[in-house]
Amino acid sequence: MFDFHVVGGTALRALIDVSRPEIVETVRSAYLTHDAGDSVNPNSYFLRFPQKPDARIIALPAHLGGDYGLSGIKWIASYPRNIERNIPRASATLLLNDYETGYPFACLEASQISSARTAASAVLGAEELTGGRTAQRICLVGAGVIARNIAEFFAAQSWSVDRFVVHDREASYAAALTRRITGLGYRAEQEDSFERAVADADLVVFATTTSEPWVTRADTFAPGQTVLNISLRDLGWEIVAGAQNILDDVDHCLTADTSPHLAEQRLGHRDFVDGTLAQVLRGKVAPAADRPRIFSPFGLGVLDLAVGQRLHRQAVEKGLAVGVPDFFGETQRWN
Repeated sequence: MFDFHVVGGTALRALIDVSRPEIVETVRSAYLTHDAGDSVNPNSYFLRFPQKPDARIIALPAHLGGDYGLSGIKWIASYPRNIERNIPRASATLLLNDYETGYPFACLEASQISSARTAASAVLGAEELTGGRTAQRICLVGAGVIARNIAEFFAAQSWSVDRFVVHDREASYAAALTRRITGLGYRAEQEDSFERAVADADLVVFATTTSEPWVTRADTFAPGQTVLNISLRDLGWEIVAGAQNILDDVDHCLTADTSPHLAEQRLGHRDFVDGTLAQVLRGKVAPAADRPRIFSPFGLGVLDLAVGQRLHRQAVEKGLAVGVPDFFGETQRWN
């Protein structure tokens, strides 16, 4: 009951590398458990700084029931200017708590977990909205850590892709991701023009660090194109209003000035929301053919818990978790 482990990022990366398909299934299961109402996922809390308006640290507390039975919190910092130092934008920790006693039993480096669950959610959404694991052309907009993870999850899920196209405002980042995708066994090219990059793409993935919409032409995407709105703030309200919109959680996604939230503010209603990914998984909502399809996942704390629990168990089994003896100073009220 009073065991406590720490699992570092290097160990987690090694575990993720060999278990991506299982992580996708864990994310699928967590979405369905959440949809069944067997979870508690409060709004995220944003810690912001007057002198660093683009930076934030976010607390995501959550509880996941069902087969999981645990609670916890992710504490994730997002500092976009980190990339100017060639260090990742995000850093995070995840604390897991026993549901019965409330005692924490593990602390995990969570940037790897956060990236993995984000990528797993994206690829799961792509599969459900396109109806398979085949694409002639996948366009990745933004060439950072999240985009790299998404590409790795596409490969782990054995997607058949004729070509990846990578677009980033910084050409060196696009070149690095293009090389990485080529190393995964796919054809890949970088494209400096956003318009040419998204043209004729079956699937467009946004994974940028932007804080406000910059893609605003209502006709940017064609009927039948699938857009993974992973970074949540690239798309103007006009695009959202004209598309089929699938969210991971409606109330969570319509906050914090995401593209769907801006559409709600502009339109004054939520009628443009067609459903959730869990409803697609359950067959209650079908992908549209007459409009672009946009999947906007806010990123739920319950996903971090589910993936963190799986990886913690693997780390303990493989001897990759570091035990901290006597972490708790008292384990009895009275001796």
